[in-house]
Amino acid sequence: MFKKSFLTFMFCLFLSGCASGNNGMQLVSSFYHKLFGTPETVEVKKGDTLYSIAKRYDMSISELIELNGIDSPNQLYVGQVLRTNSNKYYTVKRGDTLASIARKYGTTYQALAQKNNIRPPYALNVGQKIAVTGTAQQSQNVAKTTTSPTPKTTAASSSKSTTKTTSTASSVAVSTKRAAKFVWPVTGKIISSFGTVGKGLKNDGINISAPLGTSVKAGDKGTVAYAGNGLKGFGNLILIKHSDGYITAYAHTDKILVKKGQSVARGEKIATVGKTGGVSAPQLHFEVRAGKKAVNPRNYLP
Repeated sequence: MFKKSFLTFMFCLFLSGCASGNNGMQLVSSFYHKLFGTPETVEVKKGDTLYSIAKRYDMSISELIELNGIDSPNQLYVGQVLRTNSNKYYTVKRGDTLASIARKYGTTYQALAQKNNIRPPYALNVGQKIAVTGTAQQSQNVAKTTTSPTPKTTAASSSKSTTKTTSTASSVAVSTKRAAKFVWPVTGKIISSFGTVGKGLKNDGINISAPLGTSVKAGDKGTVAYAGNGLKGFGNLILIKHSDGYITAYAHTDKILVKKGQSVARGEKIATVGKTGGVSAPQLHFEVRAGKKAVNPRNYLP
């Protein structure tokens, strides 16, 4: 199942599905930004509406309108560049907790933790920058449920601060020239290549045909950013973040053998080839991204 380039958008978790006779995938931004950060701007494509763009980036329509000074929906046109990242940053002070910051900005500690990639026990450091949305005045109507968690959330002394905040793909420029090649995730015939494959259709990766149950290997060492089947059309999907800012994606797998947050070695078996999601024949959809930019995997394989 192909979707028009950019309308469905990328990382449809990461990827837009494909049928065996129409092989190809496109990473969908609506999922990508949840894992790696919202882009600062987005270009309006044919078929886009204020509603679809706002939904894609977890914004309210009013927020999108205000951010871009839009007076009427009729002002939207193809090629228009809209701001989508309304993040502001709060600097952690001594005594702050994720819950107390959430109360100030009318949100929950869970939402802040996800936005900033902060994991339990939610420890903060004095001077750390926390991405927030909105203004502190919104805190008046915050539900009491934002008072948790309590464990180890007090900001540490700035002199003892050793934890670095995780940069998102949207804020880091990654060179498209990579010194090391990725290993082939699976051996087989390429049945759909990178790039345009038809009118309005684009494959942001390659599809490799292989027997059901064939081992799928990690392209390089890294950390599993996602492992699951939460996106219709993509089946069992794995995303791996690599230390140099690159991201690799593996879709339509049968068995997933890794978990989110797990470190994997170069060439490590992470799954088996399947035909899950929107395909009718065993294959692996493989993508390589230099930060946000989808690049041709063939240029990064030996």
